[in-house]
Amino acid sequence: MAKKKEGKVTVAKGVKVATAKVAKMRKKEGSSNAGEYKDVSRHEFAGASGGASKFSYPINSVARAKAALKLAHNAPNPEGIKNAVYKRYPELKPKK
Repeated sequence: MAKKKEGKVTVAKGVKVATAKVAKMRKKEGSSNAGEYKDVSRHEFAGASGGASKFSYPINSVARAKAALKLAHNAPNPEGIKNAVYKRYPELKPKK
């Protein structure tokens, strides 16, 4: 019996993973869009900091960083997402 060949898809710039792995990533809390940002470098995601998939919460631009802050409440650890955004874009940190 021939084994069915597993397909691979791009989840970030230069990163390909098995299709089944992408489905598993998306089931993780706060990771429903994992693998949707094929133009973003693997180092420009904040998801792992918040306990979500490492290919979720892109922060490669100010606009995406602001979106990550707004959606951080969906991650298992929202503070991790926020800290990653503020580290990269200190100007987005709220003034006290």
